[in-house]
Amino acid sequence: MSGRRNTPSASTAIDPRHTVRVDGLMLDAAPLPSYAFGNRSLMWWGTLGLIAIEGTVFALAIVAYFYLRSLAPRWPLNAQPPDLLWGTLNTVVLLASMLPNHMLKRAAEAGDLKRLRIGFALCLLFSVAFLVVRIFEFRGLNVWWDTDAYGSVVWLLLGLHTLHLLTDTYDTAVLAVLMRTGPLEGRRLVDASENAQYWYFVVLSWLPIYFVIYVAPHIQR
Repeated sequence: MSGRRNTPSASTAIDPRHTVRVDGLMLDAAPLPSYAFGNRSLMWWGTLGLIAIEGTVFALAIVAYFYLRSLAPRWPLNAQPPDLLWGTLNTVVLLASMLPNHMLKRAAEAGDLKRLRIGFALCLLFSVAFLVVRIFEFRGLNVWWDTDAYGSVVWLLLGLHTLHLLTDTYDTAVLAVLMRTGPLEGRRLVDASENAQYWYFVVLSWLPIYFVIYVAPHIQR
């Protein structure tokens, strides 16, 4: 009987870059997927943490609004309540944007590159439209940030949400370019899915802010 040990051939050798040791055994991890969606992905948990932090910032700003209101003899202090037109129009635009955003998320998780590119194009159009209307929103607040405490807090609320819109629009634009130029790695599909997940937060976080800025001034204490 030969004393030589059998060694794997070149065709069956395990790439050491794709191996994992478990209890002294070497396992071939090459067949395992290099990316995942949902709570199996670190990106999903990172997005969830970011949403929790930014949601807390919005909540603190809203608390500051009602605290200042509780100290004021009248509210708004020295201005008319904001015009409803532009804020309401932007709310409609935001809610409508959830349709292409949902399409984008499903396309990313299905690996459908054609629908993914269409979804990014539509989402970018909605984002740009919203930002354009947001300019008129600021003008329709009927107060400047340095007029008084009321002006400062409503500009703070609208400014915080606008900052989130700007950063997500930039992120969407970068991913839209990558979907056409590459490299089209699996993790890019995860990026697209989580970008869509974050947009849900941008839309839903706007609803309480809309109530505070546009409805609350009309409610008598």
